[in-house]
Amino acid sequence: MLQEAIGLSVVLGFLSSEFLGLSAGGLVSPGYLAFFLEQPYRLASTIVLSLLIFVAVRLLQRFVIIYGKRRFMAAVLLSLAGAWGFERLFFYANALSQDMRIVGYIIPGLIANDMLRQGAAKTIAMTLIAAAVIRLAMLAIH
Repeated sequence: MLQEAIGLSVVLGFLSSEFLGLSAGGLVSPGYLAFFLEQPYRLASTIVLSLLIFVAVRLLQRFVIIYGKRRFMAAVLLSLAGAWGFERLFFYANALSQDMRIVGYIIPGLIANDMLRQGAAKTIAMTLIAAAVIRLAMLAIH
């Protein structure tokens, strides 16, 4: 089922990029997020981490020449560190429920990378729309 969702995510991401000119937060992100649509806190924590990475890379761009592959690498590394830190900070302190976990370790970085290219609002909207369409397609298939 995950393979089907990822496949649909790649196809839908390509189509939205070609026809709408909008990226859906990486080709695989909507497929993974589609599995967690019934857990809004988990989606929210992933979006919040993506926004934090977006802001951090924007700040980093003021001091370091960062673009292209370097910007992508910075977003993914910050995503790994942010997800790890989020787990350690909140779960060992028992401050939040399990529903606040981040979806994947690199998904927020992929979303943040697209935010850096096309803006935060467009990326978040397209990512959530694509995840909902994939979820509906998966429900229709199964």
